[in-house]
Amino acid sequence: MVKDLFNSRKRRDRLSIIAEILEIARKGVLKTKIMYQANLSFAQLNDYISLLLDLNLLKTLKVSERNIYETTDKGSRFLQRFGEIREIMVKESDVKNGNSLHLVKRGTRVVSL
Repeated sequence: MVKDLFNSRKRRDRLSIIAEILEIARKGVLKTKIMYQANLSFAQLNDYISLLLDLNLLKTLKVSERNIYETTDKGSRFLQRFGEIREIMVKESDVKNGNSLHLVKRGTRVVSL
């Protein structure tokens, strides 16, 4: 569900990157797998992992002296709600064509393009 929303690799917003990391880490993965699958630099990855650990959206498990990162229950709830919000924001016909809804602020109003 949420994974399908990451197909276009245009400029991603912070919440999309967070959701992508949490999706990748659902079953527990090494840091390098997150880095490559989310297409992040090592520095970016460390910043996001620190944030997600602080917010209790991600947890660290020690397995054979290696850190495994896994999405917490709170992180799974975030993914669920994030997916629901994205579905509301994306037109059904645009999803089929791979295009997403774009919102632009015009003065005090927000309009869709």
